[in-house]
Amino acid sequence: MHIERFAPSPTGLLHLGHGFSALTAFDAARQAGGRFLLRIEDIDQPRCKPEFEQAIYDDLHWLGIDWETPVMRQSDRMPTYQAALQRLTDMGLTYPCRCTRKDIKAALSAPQEGAEPHLGPDGVIYPGTCRHRHHTPETTGHAIRLHMKHAMDQIGDISCLFYTETGKGKVTLDPDFLLNACGDIVLARKDIGTSYHLAVVVDDAAQQITHVTRGADMAPATPIHRLLQALFGLPTPHYRHHRLIRDENGRRLAKRHDSLALRAYRASGSTPHDIRQMLNLD
Repeated sequence: MHIERFAPSPTGLLHLGHGFSALTAFDAARQAGGRFLLRIEDIDQPRCKPEFEQAIYDDLHWLGIDWETPVMRQSDRMPTYQAALQRLTDMGLTYPCRCTRKDIKAALSAPQEGAEPHLGPDGVIYPGTCRHRHHTPETTGHAIRLHMKHAMDQIGDISCLFYTETGKGKVTLDPDFLLNACGDIVLARKDIGTSYHLAVVVDDAAQQITHVTRGADMAPATPIHRLLQALFGLPTPHYRHHRLIRDENGRRLAKRHDSLALRAYRASGSTPHDIRQMLNLD
């Protein structure tokens, strides 16, 4: 069974890029005679607003998209994420981190003055300052990171099936990319108790997602998710990274682009068919 999902965060209004991703996944599920699920990724509670969640439902219904209920909400699943995190800790693959962004910036600038820090899927790649630390009662409440080298030692060679707009192919994960271009990613933020990477892998497995449709900007995060799936022994969906929808200046869209929000198009009299034509989906 082909099972797709759309998983927005209610931290702002959906824009054209979100519409493209949702419609692409919905159309693929419908054409395959499969299922389409909606998941609300609201682990970042301080930034999530009820009005934005309602706007997600309104905009998707307006586009002609429907989904199964009840809708999974990540804020209801914190114990599940904590159990997954504990499993990795029991495997000896995590460590507590007390570094602030200022600490990380200072550590990266010290060795080579003036050199630009390397950026990965989560931003600046962590230099490993706290890698020697162990979990103790005193580290409760600190951020938790994955020891990438130990994790890679456990899984060996793994691959992932990618779909693109020109075809599909199996890609073997590059250890050098994970070690040096991703580094020791955060598995649990101290203010949230989990992270996007951990939650999305656990949730995709819980919803039995077979195909993940998302923008090309998320492609660098996919090897991280494949790694976590291997560590947990979870099935791996097929990944399709579609083109990004950009503004008139060629920049990829963000939720701050209110003029390109689906709500703005709806208010101006546009129809769902107009949106599909605009996105070259008709």
